Amino acid sequence: MKQCTIAKDCVFSGIGLHTGKSATMTVKAAPINHGIRFQRIDLKDSPILPADVNRVISTNRGTTIKTGEAQVSTVEHILSALAGLGIDNVLIEIDGPEVPIMDGSAREFTEAFLKTGTIQQEFDKDYLEITEAVAFKDELSGTELIAVPSDKFEVTAMIDFKSPFLGQQFASLGDLTEYEKEIAPCRTFVFLREIEKLANENLIKGGDLNNAIVIVDRLMNQAELDDLATKLNKPQVRVEKEGILNTVELQFPNEAARHKVLDIIGDLALVGKPIKAKIVANKPGHTANVEFAKLLKKKYLENRKLKGKPIYNPDDAPLMDTQKIQSYLPHRHPFLMVDKIIELSDQHVVGIKNITFTEAWFAGHFPNNPVFPGVLQIEALAQTGGILAISQQPDPGNWDTYFVKIDNTKFKAKVLPGDTLILKMELMQPIRRGIVQMLGTAYVGNKIVSEGELTAQIIRRDTSFTPSINSI
Repeated sequence: MKQCTIAKDCVFSGIGLHTGKSATMTVKAAPINHGIRFQRIDLKDSPILPADVNRVISTNRGTTIKTGEAQVSTVEHILSALAGLGIDNVLIEIDGPEVPIMDGSAREFTEAFLKTGTIQQEFDKDYLEITEAVAFKDELSGTELIAVPSDKFEVTAMIDFKSPFLGQQFASLGDLTEYEKEIAPCRTFVFLREIEKLANENLIKGGDLNNAIVIVDRLMNQAELDDLATKLNKPQVRVEKEGILNTVELQFPNEAARHKVLDIIGDLALVGKPIKAKIVANKPGHTANVEFAKLLKKKYLENRKLKGKPIYNPDDAPLMDTQKIQSYLPHRHPFLMVDKIIELSDQHVVGIKNITFTEAWFAGHFPNNPVFPGVLQIEALAQTGGILAISQQPDPGNWDTYFVKIDNTKFKAKVLPGDTLILKMELMQPIRRGIVQMLGTAYVGNKIVSEGELTAQIIRRDTSFTPSINSI
């Protein structure tokens, strides 16, 4: 599947549900890998806010993102429409602090995008694919979300507000092709008993009976209703019976659960990648959705690194054995940290280091609980990177590489005797003036055990002296 954007601008105007402020929002086409970004054109320097889960600052009855001093509230419905239609790249210019609520659903956004059409872009979508279950649970509220492997995006939501009028509800989206008709028209909802609390929290200033379903599950006397109308600066409200205050019929018997599906899709769009997974949610809400999105994004970043994991078959003949490696590197036992090279190009190299209990450092490094030292993992990566750097010289046996800098180093798992380290070094930019910048990743099985950015300098070897162990 290719990335896509919209064919021409779409403009929306309306009031914000919580701020009560009017805003005009223009959704514009954007280039490949741009993603979804908001731009506050009413503020100085028109700051841009990426639709990123790490930018979320509030999930109180809606999702708010912030960059610097600029923020945009209630982003979930427009994000849901874009994700529901598979639109990857847009710039959303907005001249106010909150996305217009429209009718409380994603219907108007979806209809506009379908009317203007989309353009397929010449770049593949980068999916977040789930290979094992990812779960989130809030013990206090009982909210649970889980993602399991699937070859497409699916969502199921279950809700139970202990209300005789909503009851226990279930809604499911089996395929994004169903989004327009089954999910987009479903409106946000609120219980009448919640409105006073929300008003006291300085929320729902723009709420009215045209942009939310109001559910009456407790009759209020007229004095209470008059006080509520005053706080909301709304006309007098009368409630004659329990049930749905402002609609004779819902669009769907389970419209509330379907709106929860809409919100899940919008909040998970903050991962920044289209998702291939089946999502099952019990009693979801914006706070849980966002925490779950953070878990998914973390899993995506881990999987992206693992996608680059080299395939090592010990039966295959290596490109370089120990004797050949020693013709490139000045290291000798016990400080030669690379047993063989299995891949080598002008951009990357892959080496192998077999960890055995008989190695010298285990006598003093946690002798009763042997762990291969992290600094030696980095040394092994560095020596592997030295092969990459030296191999590009016309006379590789006459050069050495020396450490200049190590950055962003992380140790993620223990390396033990019996493990096989797979050492991958990749050029971060072309070699210039003998300076080599490399990204190093060390794997054991399907785990990343260490990683870091290593900078080295290539120096022609002076054959009049023996190199010290500071060389790599």
